[in-house]
Amino acid sequence: MKAFAQLIKTIDSTNKTNLKVEALADYFQQASDKDKVWTIAILSHRRPPRPVNTTVIREYASELANIPLWLFEESYHIVGDLAETIALVIPDSQQETEKSLTQYLEEMLALKKESDEVKKEYLVSNWKKLNYYERFVFTKLITGGFRIGVSQKLMTRALAKSTGIDEEILAFKLMGNWNPNKISYQELILEENEADYLSKPYPFYLAYAIEDQPSNLGNPSDWLAEHKWDGIRSQVIIRKNQLFVWSRGEELVTDKYPEFEDFVGKLPNGTVLDGEILAYPNNEIGSFKDLQTRIGRKTVSKKLLEKTPVILKAYDILEFQGKDLRKKPFAERRKILDQLHADFKDEISVFHLSEIMEFFAWNEMAKERENAREIKSEGLMIKRKDSTYGVGRKKGDWWKWKSDPFSIDAVLTYAMRGHGRRSNLFTDYTFGLWDDEHKELVTFAKAYSGLTDKEFKSLDAWIKKHTLERFGPVRSVEPYHVFEIAFEGIAESKRHKSGVATRFPRISRWRTDKKMEEANTLEDLKAMITK
Repeated sequence: MKAFAQLIKTIDSTNKTNLKVEALADYFQQASDKDKVWTIAILSHRRPPRPVNTTVIREYASELANIPLWLFEESYHIVGDLAETIALVIPDSQQETEKSLTQYLEEMLALKKESDEVKKEYLVSNWKKLNYYERFVFTKLITGGFRIGVSQKLMTRALAKSTGIDEEILAFKLMGNWNPNKISYQELILEENEADYLSKPYPFYLAYAIEDQPSNLGNPSDWLAEHKWDGIRSQVIIRKNQLFVWSRGEELVTDKYPEFEDFVGKLPNGTVLDGEILAYPNNEIGSFKDLQTRIGRKTVSKKLLEKTPVILKAYDILEFQGKDLRKKPFAERRKILDQLHADFKDEISVFHLSEIMEFFAWNEMAKERENAREIKSEGLMIKRKDSTYGVGRKKGDWWKWKSDPFSIDAVLTYAMRGHGRRSNLFTDYTFGLWDDEHKELVTFAKAYSGLTDKEFKSLDAWIKKHTLERFGPVRSVEPYHVFEIAFEGIAESKRHKSGVATRFPRISRWRTDKKMEEANTLEDLKAMITK
């Protein structure tokens, strides 16, 4: 545990990628094989389930720190991180522990079924034996909120450095549904086992957003374009007459989409399709909101299958007849995919193709992008014809050129403290629009990004002077400031007071030129749904 805590401390204290890789590589050289597996699992978001509710964790911590719960809660809202708050308020002890990371995690797995008394004793006794940073890491593991600046790609670089195994092979090994409590380091990293690869997807290749103009990419004839579909990125795998459906989040979701069983027995074994799962009600592409009715369901009822069927909008083929095609140029892979679709489209109704478009002028492509929303697309994907299928996000060959976001002018109504380095500032905001019928502001969205540090500090000072009411960490503020809020999508929603749900809202700019009476209305927002 000491070595793992020191590793996290080192990683957390630098923004330099090479230093993080060095620290991880050194750790993988020295740690026990069991600790290595758990470290890989934790850093690739395969954390054990939370054994103790965070509400009681706060109670136990405030009691051990000998401070009232209200003071602990206030401290938590100022610090912005529960594990860090606990590490700070609990006094250091002269006791020490030599338990390994694996021992701690195995204990946490067993703790879930224990009584509240046992859980309390376990937390308190361990908090007393750990120093500040070990206590911080221990609590992070308990709460399941372990997020540090280590990407999967960075970790595979470190593993490659410590093992000599190629990064791409390691990335492939780490994909899939492996359990850190049941697999050894030898099996996970060092051993070649053909059976393990039956269900494994390939690492996903990701695109960069175009921030300027696509004309900077050079000759448009070197590129192919297609629409950017708003669904769930996935890989559909057919191997040995078995179906495996993986989401980009490395979650095996085969049972969520029984429609895809139609691929089995028709597509050749050794086929891996890359594409987008889309809702397809009434034989037309639905919204992401439609698709959300299928996400997270433990069982998919017959009624739900009928109401919200899905399709696969395929745009790449990564494996065909058991052969890895990723090194072939994109244009060649598309020819194989196009022929496969032509052969089976009439037999497999859920097999749809994301059509490829060629342009010889960037302004022609821009016109197609402007019409994207009419066909339920988010914009365009632009891919170099000769590009191979890479791993992770790389600049150069794949770009996404999203449609211009929706935007609306809204009034700041509530504010809450931020987290991390913003924990001492009010930076999480709620915005409202005018309801003309009742002459009041109705909240519709929350946002916490889009302002400069200087603007955040200025607004924070104003909020503290113009608070109307306090609700724990939240303050209602005098309606005065207007902000332009940008968002990617919009749909009707019964769960929101406004009757509307927006996707990915963020602050576009502070409209100091507008009075609050000039902000938009709820009707203005609802009018965008038809667009």
